Amino acid sequence: MPQHERQQLETAGPLSFVSEPGCLTIEAAAETSADGKPRLPRFSMVAYTGGPMRVSGWRYPVIIDLAGLAIPSQSRPIRFGHDAAAGVGHTDAIRVAEGRLVATGLVSRDTAAAREVVASAKNGFPWQASVGANVDQFEFVKDGQSVIVNGRNFSGPVNVVRRATLGEISFVDLGADGNTSASVAAGAKESKVMDGKDTTTTQQDTSTSQADAKTEGKDAPAAPVAKVEAQAAGGKAEGPVTVGKEAGGADAPPPAVEAAAQAPDPVADMRAHAAAEQTRIAAVRKVCGEDHAEICARAIGEGWDVTKTELEVLRADRPKAPAAHIPDNAMTGTLLEAACMLTGGVRGEDVGTAYGEKALDAADKRFRGGIGLQELLLEAAWANGYDGRNFRDSRAVLRFAFGQNLHAGFSTVDIGGILSNVANKFLLEGFFSVERVWRNICAVRNVQDFKTVTSYRLIGKDQYEIVAPGGELKHGTLGNESYSNKADTYGLKLDIDRRDIINDDLGAITTVPRKLGRGSGLKINDVFWSIFLNNAAFFTAGNRNYVTGADTVLSIDGLTRAEVAFLDQTDADGKPIGVMPAILLAPTALSAMGTMLYKSLEIRDTTASTKYPVANPHQGKFRVEVSRYLSNAQYTGNSAKAWYLLADPTDLPVIEVAFLNGQESPTIETAEADFNVLGIQMRGYHDFGCALQETRAAVKAKGEA
Repeated sequence: MPQHERQQLETAGPLSFVSEPGCLTIEAAAETSADGKPRLPRFSMVAYTGGPMRVSGWRYPVIIDLAGLAIPSQSRPIRFGHDAAAGVGHTDAIRVAEGRLVATGLVSRDTAAAREVVASAKNGFPWQASVGANVDQFEFVKDGQSVIVNGRNFSGPVNVVRRATLGEISFVDLGADGNTSASVAAGAKESKVMDGKDTTTTQQDTSTSQADAKTEGKDAPAAPVAKVEAQAAGGKAEGPVTVGKEAGGADAPPPAVEAAAQAPDPVADMRAHAAAEQTRIAAVRKVCGEDHAEICARAIGEGWDVTKTELEVLRADRPKAPAAHIPDNAMTGTLLEAACMLTGGVRGEDVGTAYGEKALDAADKRFRGGIGLQELLLEAAWANGYDGRNFRDSRAVLRFAFGQNLHAGFSTVDIGGILSNVANKFLLEGFFSVERVWRNICAVRNVQDFKTVTSYRLIGKDQYEIVAPGGELKHGTLGNESYSNKADTYGLKLDIDRRDIINDDLGAITTVPRKLGRGSGLKINDVFWSIFLNNAAFFTAGNRNYVTGADTVLSIDGLTRAEVAFLDQTDADGKPIGVMPAILLAPTALSAMGTMLYKSLEIRDTTASTKYPVANPHQGKFRVEVSRYLSNAQYTGNSAKAWYLLADPTDLPVIEVAFLNGQESPTIETAEADFNVLGIQMRGYHDFGCALQETRAAVKAKGEA
């Protein structure tokens, strides 16, 4: 079981376990000690009975394993309602006895809360006890399973706190556990604690009610009617003691006779004690058997009862490496995202970096068989306050999951953000799954809005000139050559409808985003190549960037002619542009020839007239890019023979793609569907635009006569 960070779970303070009202004993006036100081009121309480409790923040009941409760010291603070500023007193004895947590102590604080506790107890107010504890380790018992805790068997679903550290104890008026008690006695003279039970006696009230005895789990005989008059400090009787009927009763026996009749028989007590001890030892040995001799020896030597012995034997028989359970209250958006990615089959270093190995391990163990769509939505709804047990009310589940429930008041898990984040990763998978040659031959511009943007190229006096004495620089001129571009929005919406949710198909969260991503990738290709191939007015003989004829077939000679045409390009002043060709762009039919021209040292002609191999002067010169769009018949200007020689787009771009705010990948958003649609909507959109730029940045070869 994994160790979690220590956390303090509370209702109005720490994790509290509160019991039923107990019988309170209050004296009318406090006694004084030998030094004349008033004696402090004492209290005793059964703080926790070992059963399940409903605690805020935990979806299922909580049980504290008292065998794993650490008590740092016998002196722990006593408060009112877990308020550190409302002290009441302190304990002087804390014990775990018969599967319960009991405590006794003094009302030692001089505060309004302390006076309220004592005064209300005198008036008969049924105080309850509440324990604050830090949870160190716990496990979740699933539905259909059972567990033995505190000597009792409980059925799941339930949370079992295996290890906790006691913090403080408080007086409260109402709590989660309805089976404990708290009592206060003012001015006690003598206090003894045996086996976790308070045996406080007072001089003004020495009778024990039968109801109090039953609270401790024993039957007590009815107390005789007695009137005792005692001195407050010395404890000696000042007057006669009348036992039986009221004073003057004829049937009342003499006090000496009554005392003799009630005198204990020491021999009988010894025999009874020896018999009880033999019975305990026999029961301990029976529980331990032959396999737990060490536990048996400790139980006999330390006086364990049968319940505690059974608990130790059960712990010893448990597997040494129990399975880890992730508690429901630890559910986070990161864990759910990681579970979705694992269920969608996405693994590797990128996922580990995004979510962390701890979250991935927790998600893998918590959702070992993969998380379904219904389970994902339910987990988010539960984290946001939904108290339903299933997906029957699907609209309510969606409302809570998306944080739209007005009564919840808060949202701890944003299912819309989770779905968007998960969907975005699968959207990118789809976006990058299509051809991306366009990205290798274009320049990228960042635009801030959807307006047309215009850029100008420096021409005319663009060469540096000699600086005359005095250091004055001459101005260049901004010519008339301009290039424009603008971004537009392209998008699509898809729905995950009620059938997908009812079918518990998490694949809808992965398939739909992949489709949206692929659609975005196809759209940007479609826009880009439609503009690039519709270039009849861009590549022309007048622009000196278009060559035709039989000698333009892609070969050594054809590539040489295109290279010469590119290098002979001039600027507006008739001077060389000084840019070198870098990219050979070819259709699929010319892919093999383009690769040979780039990689081969020589190209041999196998015709009969050729006797010698021909050296390849273009080996390693031009990076080859092949696009299937160049020869596709759906695009104007397509050709299976034409090819292009391009400059590096960072030097001189032939085409430019503008992205809004530099966002090169599409965006996906997720939300609950409109009222007329029961389901989840996903929409993807992409803001971009394409435009041809510099005619001198490329040469087109027709590839035929």
